[in-house]
Amino acid sequence: MTALELARWQFGITTLYHFIFVPVTIGLALCVAVMQTRWYRTGEEHWLRSTRFWGKLLLISFALGVATGIVQEFQFGMNWSNYSRFVGDIFGAPLAMEGLAAFFVESTFLGLWIFGWGRLSKKTHLLCVWLVALSTALSAYFILAANSWMQHPVGYKMVDGKAELTNIFSVLFNSTALYAFAHTILAALLTAGMILIAVSAWHLRRGREVQVFGGAMRLALPLVVFAAVVTMFVGHFNGILMSHQQPMKMAAADAVFNTERGAGLSLFATGDFESNPEGLNRNVEIPNLLSWISTGYPRGEIEGINNLNREYQRKYGPGNYSPIVAVAYWTWRAMIGCAVAMLAFAAWGWWLQRRGRLRDSKWFLRLAVPAVALPFIASATGWMFTEMGRQPWVVFGLLKTNEANSPSVGPAEVWITLVGFTLLYGALAGFAGWAFVRAVRKGPVEAGHAEDPGQELALTY
Repeated sequence: MTALELARWQFGITTLYHFIFVPVTIGLALCVAVMQTRWYRTGEEHWLRSTRFWGKLLLISFALGVATGIVQEFQFGMNWSNYSRFVGDIFGAPLAMEGLAAFFVESTFLGLWIFGWGRLSKKTHLLCVWLVALSTALSAYFILAANSWMQHPVGYKMVDGKAELTNIFSVLFNSTALYAFAHTILAALLTAGMILIAVSAWHLRRGREVQVFGGAMRLALPLVVFAAVVTMFVGHFNGILMSHQQPMKMAAADAVFNTERGAGLSLFATGDFESNPEGLNRNVEIPNLLSWISTGYPRGEIEGINNLNREYQRKYGPGNYSPIVAVAYWTWRAMIGCAVAMLAFAAWGWWLQRRGRLRDSKWFLRLAVPAVALPFIASATGWMFTEMGRQPWVVFGLLKTNEANSPSVGPAEVWITLVGFTLLYGALAGFAGWAFVRAVRKGPVEAGHAEDPGQELALTY
């Protein structure tokens, strides 16, 4: 394998691993803030115990997210120096804002929340956890603004072969960034909601802490239903935006090879075993649905992969400008399929709960534990679709991936770091799994001890 191929594998593996913890942290922070608010307003101890229990899982995720996120920074300078030189002037601003205006605030108030139990007033302590939740989301926004510039470059000019920032507000309020942020927050709510459902179901099957985990179920089930429904609406409008900004990605998502009006949404298709087979052997589709998703009109025009390839060859020069069609096609379906499955599962649970039959439903409680994998599969495949669907561009229309790596780094150097990071992440996975399972099995703090200063949270941190 070449150094470029290894560098791409390394970045993909480390990023997918890091993104396991991002939606967990964002979603759990919001859920913990809601639980503590319920305790503050009602004084009911089971909400306080819920806050302490889920807060412990939040801290484990936060710590792992920070540890795995640091690795991302090293790769830019190590394996992708040409890319770093090209985008450095653009990326510097939002990444600095993320570190100083979001992560610093997040870490400060997280520390106050951990060590403030029994020391800060209840109102001040509640404010701390809400600031943690909001700054966590803000931190994600700055990162997404930087990434969205790669999808849709705005607010820049080219100087000596590099992109220079001309308008920071264009970068921060890029339409792609706004949709990506909405999608990420909804994914975080789905992830946190499914974790709440899975852990609560595991305890409820054993008849443990019915008040604590019954309350978590009452919060999580409608949350997942709401987030899944809104995600589909956001995805619809995001598809319309993508059709304008990155039509090749949208065409590859549904394997549309030739431009057509009233394009159907493909349910199952096969083609030759090639990166871009330029046609399909079979295709089962729902008529006109893709045109409606992508343009807002049932008879809207969808540009085809082959037509776009010829257009880009005239504009950018010889080459193949399509991504690996099978990857874009199946990752898009996996993401949407998981969202539909989460909606159906949570709606079933909510229906059972409304009728007072949830605790007696063995099938729902059993299936809830493996169902926790759905949001992680959706996030991973969604990220793969977003990044691999943009290929061969690392910055759309400006810089190709094969021009972005470090020319002086060979395969041996990348192999060393790839193996090193794999071992490191394996160790972190073992620690995270052990800590998470141990916290889940132990359950909430005992009744009557929930208002003690947060020693358990401090030790977790």
